[in-house]
Amino acid sequence: MPSEKQPSKPRILIVTPEITYLPSGMGNMTQRMSAKAGGLADVSASLVSALFELGADVHVALPNYRRMFKGDVFNLHDKELRKYHEVLPDTHIHLAEDRIFYYREQVYSSHSDEAMRIALVFQREVINNIIPHVRPDLIHCNDWMTSLIPAMARRRGIKSLFTVHNIHTQKVSLAQVEDAGIDAAEFWMNLYFCGAPSDYYHARNHVPVDLLTSGIFAAHYINTVSPRFLWEIVDGWHDVVPDTVRAELRNKYFADCSAGILNAPDVSYNPATDDSLVWKFTEADVMDGKAANKLELQARLDLKQDANAPLFFWPSRLDPVQKGPQLLTEILHKVVSDYWDEGLQIVVVANGPHQQWMQHIVAAFDLGERVAVVDFDESLSRLAYAASDFMLMPSLFEPCGLPQMTAPLYGSLPVVHSTGGLYDTVHPLNVEQSVGNGFRFEHYSSDGLRWAMDQAMEFHRLPREVREREIRRVMTESAKEFSHKEVARRYIGIYEKMLERPLVEKESGEVIRAIAAENAKVGG
Repeated sequence: MPSEKQPSKPRILIVTPEITYLPSGMGNMTQRMSAKAGGLADVSASLVSALFELGADVHVALPNYRRMFKGDVFNLHDKELRKYHEVLPDTHIHLAEDRIFYYREQVYSSHSDEAMRIALVFQREVINNIIPHVRPDLIHCNDWMTSLIPAMARRRGIKSLFTVHNIHTQKVSLAQVEDAGIDAAEFWMNLYFCGAPSDYYHARNHVPVDLLTSGIFAAHYINTVSPRFLWEIVDGWHDVVPDTVRAELRNKYFADCSAGILNAPDVSYNPATDDSLVWKFTEADVMDGKAANKLELQARLDLKQDANAPLFFWPSRLDPVQKGPQLLTEILHKVVSDYWDEGLQIVVVANGPHQQWMQHIVAAFDLGERVAVVDFDESLSRLAYAASDFMLMPSLFEPCGLPQMTAPLYGSLPVVHSTGGLYDTVHPLNVEQSVGNGFRFEHYSSDGLRWAMDQAMEFHRLPREVREREIRRVMTESAKEFSHKEVARRYIGIYEKMLERPLVEKESGEVIRAIAAENAKVGG
């Protein structure tokens, strides 16, 4: 008897507005397809690469950002321009084509109307052209810019995963959606409206669609970018979370259709290879490497030259709504004064509305040799990670966060508020037991931050050999824990849970067993 035909490998389509790189085997021009605004780009790249390397049938849909992908298209000759417009016909990369993408210099727009137009055009191309061509078994969508797609997928019987990277939502009318070329009449009943529509025509003209909530509502499974942040939303924390988003996340959570999966830092954040450092280092020479980079940072910022000075680094935007810079300004003069004899220094490499207040305090109290507050610069920020002993991140809420995972890679211990992704990734340091990687404070206040900074200073007073032992351990453990390979394994676990079949051939049994082990950790 002929053997039964084995089912083909499930086809996964990842829909993302940004990405940093793609595996070269997926098609031509892959290494030039980089468009990044945040952590979503890195997660998308690592996930696609992990799936591709495992032999899964993975496809990716993203806008054709010609200018970002290929440089200055305005100065190309006709022959070169034709070459750069070519894409292999059997590629697994599917570019959404529209002039609205071609000449952009950044992924997102600060203008909300333009951002909405870009999102609708992207989804139009995915729904009308890319999905019918790919015919996926599962679609993985990311944030509000892809939030109409789960409703369409549910209508057509395609499984969908929706990842919530941020809690901000947008609203749009069905008329706007359809004017953009999307036939929403097919799936309008799977969208989340801001009120109860009586019928399609009433909905089209009078009741706006809540986009982020629609993606959560329609998807078969959702995930946030940290387990703790998902729990906090469900438990009623954070007034900034829209009520509709909270309600639908709760529904998914109690239906066992949700998970929290942490992002990971960009792979370029590695003190052994980072060209922004004057002394590249590993765990073996971390103390000498950090001292050399500290002297360089101090020289660039006109701080007092002292390789032994305890240095705190602030890398996040100075946003008082989320990031908590006001907690630092409330204690800035006092903490520098109290530790004056020990040489405490603070470096802020960040922009934001609170920057002026920090600069005002530095000028008013003549703290220029101990505190530097400068605009964000990528190379300077990397140098500060390497130079600093501690990293400050007292966020009120944090869906995931990346600085608290980046800093330990460079031997800088995080000082954070115990919330969201910060809670998940920063564990209290215990020198006697040689566990933990930083300092957490529970009560969101300047007193709480000061307490944690005091704990950091107690660590800094320990003998050099004790500090070196702990910093080396933290660097080693962080490199293993905060990796894109681990992120990809967790997403693969969700895919297999949703599809109830493996993504790769049986010959990859070792990999599948590792994924199955991760599956046990994935859940609401």
